[in-house]
Amino acid sequence: MIERIKITEAATKVVDQLKKQHGELLFHQSGGCCDGSSPMCFPVNDFMVNETDICLGEVAGCHFYMSSDQFEYWKHTQLTLDVIYGRGSSFSLEIPLGIRFVIKSRVFTAEELPNLSPLNVVQSQDS
Repeated sequence: MIERIKITEAATKVVDQLKKQHGELLFHQSGGCCDGSSPMCFPVNDFMVNETDICLGEVAGCHFYMSSDQFEYWKHTQLTLDVIYGRGSSFSLEIPLGIRFVIKSRVFTAEELPNLSPLNVVQSQDS
């Protein structure tokens, strides 16, 4: 299976550091509100995913979500979560560290498309 979401070693180190501080985490690819379209990291209990969100997979033990309408634009693209120096203007947990998560992308090849990892539909958090 071809992964839809990957993570760099540098980003994995930041995630591990944030987990020690905040516990279990999740990522959500924002849809362009306050900080453009950027990956946001939250404690699991601080962000409510809903039935319009799609789980693309896991990175460093954290689920990575995106809204279904945004996924329509990115469905042919493999995403890689990375980190760069520079403060973003988001609510994401890494911001106080003077860094920010970013997404790098590439289009899947025609040969890869039939072998993509399955998507996970979000279940209600009450179930």
